[in-house]
Amino acid sequence: MNPTHTSPLNAKVGPADASTTQSDQQSAAVPQGKRPQRIFLHTGWRSGGTWVWSRFRALESVSALYEPLGALLGELSLDDIPDFRPDYTSGHPPLRSPYYEEYRPFVQKTGRGVNGYRKNFGIDRFGDAAGDDFPALCSYLKNLCDFSTGNGKVPVLKFCRSQGRTPWLKRAFPDVMHAGILRNPASQFASGWMLRQEWRNPFFVAAPFRVLGLNQGEPIVRQVIAMCGVKVPPVETASEEAYTVACTRYAQTAEGVEAYRAFVALWILCAWRMLNDVDLLLDTDRLGQSPAYAAGLRSEFQAATGVAPDFSAARNLVDEATRNVRRMSEIDGRLLRPINFSARKFLLAQIEASGGSQSPIAEIVRQKLSLADEISGQWRY
Repeated sequence: MNPTHTSPLNAKVGPADASTTQSDQQSAAVPQGKRPQRIFLHTGWRSGGTWVWSRFRALESVSALYEPLGALLGELSLDDIPDFRPDYTSGHPPLRSPYYEEYRPFVQKTGRGVNGYRKNFGIDRFGDAAGDDFPALCSYLKNLCDFSTGNGKVPVLKFCRSQGRTPWLKRAFPDVMHAGILRNPASQFASGWMLRQEWRNPFFVAAPFRVLGLNQGEPIVRQVIAMCGVKVPPVETASEEAYTVACTRYAQTAEGVEAYRAFVALWILCAWRMLNDVDLLLDTDRLGQSPAYAAGLRSEFQAATGVAPDFSAARNLVDEATRNVRRMSEIDGRLLRPINFSARKFLLAQIEASGGSQSPIAEIVRQKLSLADEISGQWRY
């Protein structure tokens, strides 16, 4: 995809509405030659990505694959597939088919697991150079895409573990449309925090500790951990499974401020890695606030890929986060502003070190962190 800004930021920040500048009002860039017929959605946990993915899945022309790097695929059997549907605590939209229905052709017939999947795919990575397992990951993803296109469908892969690897994936799959999904970190964190508080589900609180802890060997990860003051559980074993258990236990009792530090550290790290390389940015905070923005996104995808998902029924996630402030317990939002400031400081340091002028990225992140300050400032312990 051709960049839609003349600056180093490749991501076009969605279509225009009344709040966008003239430079944002360019139409989607369609590459010369063959139009890309594959889409990768790079999302974070609790970012609204599943709803966005469901809009593609509603199209008959699309084969929409859910979480191709998710750990469940390593143990999936054909008999399991009907059991994986949204429950009322997930906040996910109703689905016409189970989450993993599209994986039926890839599930091993006499055992468990999706062909080509490896369990080490399930942890995001942040190195400048791709890891040793990256060729196997690319082969696995290519097989998913090729099977879909061979059946006359447009493959749409929705990831939750790819934002750190977006630069690698962009180089490996240059003909794919790479779309990033971004939500302000306070709302995104709150969505996972309330699941821990109200339903004893610590997964989304544990995940940032796990990902940061398992990537401490990367200098950029050590830097964001230090700058945001994150306390990750010590890695006392080489086993990722054992460390996952340790992080889950840690998350069950972690103080709210400490959990937020880890979340924002991972959020800003992913934003930096992702925003440099995606072709289009979907702002899920704006999506439910502006019908013009939602309609414009549909046009963007249609122009670039030939598919036209309908985003008109998007929930207003900012209003929801504001209404839910009283549900946020065991965390004082007034203590979070310095953490957001540290995250922005980390980003500016990366921009300076890169030697390029990346003001569009800085402005996108500034707006998201300012909105996070506004929302979290209403939380009271």
